[in-house]
Amino acid sequence: MKKQIFSTLLLAASLATAPAATAQKLTGAGATFPNPIYSRWFSEYSKEHPGVQINYQSVGSGAGIRQVSEKTVDFGASDGPMTNEQLAASKVKLLHIPTVLGAVVPVYSLPGVNAELKFAPDVIADIYLGKIGSWNDPRIVRDNPGVNLPAHQILPVYRSDGSGTTYIFTDYLSKVSPEFASKVGKATSVRWPLGIGGKGNEGVAGIVRNSPYSFGYVELIYAVQNKMQYGYVRNLAGKWLRASVEGVTAAAAADAKGMTADYRVSITNAPGADSYPIASFTWLLIPIQSDDPAKGKVLHDFLEWMLDKGEAEAPSMDYAPLPKAVADRVRQTINQIH
Repeated sequence: MKKQIFSTLLLAASLATAPAATAQKLTGAGATFPNPIYSRWFSEYSKEHPGVQINYQSVGSGAGIRQVSEKTVDFGASDGPMTNEQLAASKVKLLHIPTVLGAVVPVYSLPGVNAELKFAPDVIADIYLGKIGSWNDPRIVRDNPGVNLPAHQILPVYRSDGSGTTYIFTDYLSKVSPEFASKVGKATSVRWPLGIGGKGNEGVAGIVRNSPYSFGYVELIYAVQNKMQYGYVRNLAGKWLRASVEGVTAAAAADAKGMTADYRVSITNAPGADSYPIASFTWLLIPIQSDDPAKGKVLHDFLEWMLDKGEAEAPSMDYAPLPKAVADRVRQTINQIH
């Protein structure tokens, strides 16, 4: 009788603890560029997989790279691919998994001007180099005929934190301006010659919105959500384009054909009449082997869910989904994760 009671109690205890045994809590950190769609994805995945909770900290690509490399988070995220040196220094072997594509847009606050302005590549570079200081500079006026531009000083705004958005923006400016390449260069964090810094895409958007005559750069969805003015940019083919999912998709199609096996590729200033020039993939940084195999399984399963369901949501949030050829390759790559 005692043996039967003990067995019953043991069974009840095991049933009571079963949900806790299968529950998984994962933490990631990194890029603000894809944070809106990651937040949606992680929430929807958790709803479909009770017991799984994925917490993502939108702290910038630089912090994401650092934290995943130090193994203080389960995965990272970046809009700027890690360097060979960073990969070698990481305490865990990482995969770059492309997730979606997005656009970086020039945003501005210009009282009394409702026109959608045009910004040539060299003009954007020279605003940040301090060579163009006022809104009525002849080079801005030339590209915006008929617009009454004020004789007011431009306030450049940039990211103060390590940022993949900055990497994309400076990668582009380094391609179109040799002087920018030599004086500032491309990186997640650079020494800007002048201006004021804000933390995260949110920070830059906030400063530009609240600072008349300012000029900055944010990911497209932040401009859309904050109802900000953002301009046209002249692409490599000489065509003026405003950022769009179609323009980003065209850039990916033009430049992603030569994508390396590890997916670390730049598609800024891509060829093609329809290619928006300041476009990029964004990546999740996933350990090939997690210390906890259960977490590795969740990461693998989430990435499959992303390919099967999440990608379809990208256009509604002003991101471009992965091209089919890239998605097919990613599906094979994630089989390494465990």
